[in-house]
Amino acid sequence: MTLPTTKGYAVKAMRLMILLVAAFALTGAKKATYGPHDKAAYLSSVTIDFLRPGLTIQIASGTIANDGTITVVYNLADPQGLPLDINGVYTPGPITVGYVIGTIPNNQDQYTSYVTSQATGAAGTFTRAAADSGGTLTQLDSGKYQYVFKTKAPTGFDTTATHTIGLYAARNMSAFGIPNNNATTVYTFVPNGAKVTHVRDVVRTQSCNRCHDQVSAHGGRRRAVELCVICHQPQSTEASNGNSVDFKVYIHKIHMGSQLPSVIAGGKYAIGNSDWSTVVFPADPRRCETCHDQKSGAVQATNYLTKPSAAACGSCHDNVDFVSGKNHAGGPQVGDTLCATCHIPQGQLDFDASIKGAHVVPADSTSLGGVVIALKKVDNGTAGQKPTLTFTLLDSASKPILPGTLGTLSFTMAGPTTDYGYTGFGSDVTTPGYVTESALTAAKCGADGTCTYAFTHAVPAGSKGTFAIGVEARRTETLLPNTTSSTAVTYGAVNKVIYFSVDGSTVAPRRTVVAVANCQQCHVRFTTIHGGLRNQPEYCIMCHNPSNTDAARRPGAVVAADKALPPQGINFNMLVHRIHTGENLLALGRDYTVVGFGGTHNDFTDVRYPAMSSTGAAGDTRNCSMCHTGGSEAKLPLGKNPVIDPQGPINPDQPITAACTGCHADIPVAVHALSQTDPKLGESCTVCHKTGAQFSIGSVHAQY
Repeated sequence: MTLPTTKGYAVKAMRLMILLVAAFALTGAKKATYGPHDKAAYLSSVTIDFLRPGLTIQIASGTIANDGTITVVYNLADPQGLPLDINGVYTPGPITVGYVIGTIPNNQDQYTSYVTSQATGAAGTFTRAAADSGGTLTQLDSGKYQYVFKTKAPTGFDTTATHTIGLYAARNMSAFGIPNNNATTVYTFVPNGAKVTHVRDVVRTQSCNRCHDQVSAHGGRRRAVELCVICHQPQSTEASNGNSVDFKVYIHKIHMGSQLPSVIAGGKYAIGNSDWSTVVFPADPRRCETCHDQKSGAVQATNYLTKPSAAACGSCHDNVDFVSGKNHAGGPQVGDTLCATCHIPQGQLDFDASIKGAHVVPADSTSLGGVVIALKKVDNGTAGQKPTLTFTLLDSASKPILPGTLGTLSFTMAGPTTDYGYTGFGSDVTTPGYVTESALTAAKCGADGTCTYAFTHAVPAGSKGTFAIGVEARRTETLLPNTTSSTAVTYGAVNKVIYFSVDGSTVAPRRTVVAVANCQQCHVRFTTIHGGLRNQPEYCIMCHNPSNTDAARRPGAVVAADKALPPQGINFNMLVHRIHTGENLLALGRDYTVVGFGGTHNDFTDVRYPAMSSTGAAGDTRNCSMCHTGGSEAKLPLGKNPVIDPQGPINPDQPITAACTGCHADIPVAVHALSQTDPKLGESCTVCHKTGAQFSIGSVHAQY
């Protein structure tokens, strides 16, 4: 690329920049705002005024001349709109811009790139889509640039076809101690000037960002699906193993990961040096609409329903050979033209050959009767008394059901809500901090579904404040009975919690730390945890409290080594932080294995958290608000009671230490926390880590 750099031009450009800066100062232009995850949000105003962190890139025009010359004109600016110098001379931070172009032939659905390269690896030599390089860059105005591609459109290119130019840019801010600013944009046009009607718009970036936080790839510079699909299409193959990197193929396979038939059979799925064979999709890959969101606004959001193909379907079902007919009930298929004949969008029954039917998660079936429980009131709930709970037990059609038709109906009592875990409910209760009682046979129900249950355990004498009662229930039904598709489905009711005062004080529900809606951005529904019984954080924390461990399960561990180890702490913030830290724990010299019901060995160090860093690496847990709600992660202290952690370097952990070392699990952090804690006075974390402090929780977790 070439750029005019004569002395006269430089002087003029500098003068223009000075005038622009002065103009902004004089007009009192509104300052750019930065989110809590931007490093810039924690810089001084003087530094911000100098750096103007951030990057926006907008394409003003894209054209293809009759001789195939491809030209794009674009603007570089900071978030306030101040033009940026691509060389980083007159404004801080040089900017690197990448250029791609693709066309969607009128008789096809996917892009073909005009720019290609050859890649050679163990699997052979392959052609793949590529970025243009060696073109001519010219500065037209302050922050305005023109790039003429070195590659030309082929002779006779279709001027009536859709074309898209994609730009991805990185502003290098490393000299100033903050991450690169990245930006991505696309410009879609028809060379003859006609209106664009033929597009590739199946999945939108915002759908990906629900789990990935900020979908980033190739070092973090590519940040939009609309850009990715220009290159990730049938042209592109990975040379090391011959795997296709067509978007619909490799995204499906990555998200299937450990559930790919080929992986289950002992193989692996890798792209280059990245092995995706351990990926566990958090929502169940049968929930296609987690990505194919029907509310995203994508023009072709229904493609997965209306345009089944061997490439798309075979990427998940990779033990099916459509050409030979192996593992395909429909026999050999030489193309995709007949796929939609059998695989219609939706049939009449669950588990049929329709797209939706074949992907029904049994617990999601609309044919299930359902269990809907509402907790109405608590009587006799004062200290020293045995509470009586009034509740309703209905199905999804609001018809009463009897407790005897359920597999489980239990109520859990815990308190006080200031922090669970250290209240004893009697010498016969072995569960620390709570008591659970079965109401399957003891509940009394009326014809309208209104029921009562009298606890056999009392609120401990002398208790103060607010206590809670939560419910768990499970039901088993058979779908499509007396058919070859008959399936027994066990599912749980939504856990409900009711609060009551035990001393006449104002009822104070337990603080809200995480929102189940945030969990469901990735998980959609909790249908498998504890057999579907537990699915709401508000309820989970009653058992997963500061004093609880897996001690009761260790003696029955199926892995002999687990029996010899101390119990594992399972306080909710420790449990969830450690699970989400997952494979990153290994780099910290730690693991996290919980012995579950039946002695099961649950090692969570294979979990790959989907959120991406500014450089495009998965496993970035710094965006606490993906789970937390209302800024709860920054409201220190994060608990009241010490947390039992028998396998940890500190036992017990103090509340703030326990929460933070759930993710920051290495020994140096533990040493730091211990050095800042006094056995009598408590933790001093707020001195440095409270909101507004030099090392506030927000500033140390900022990513961009």
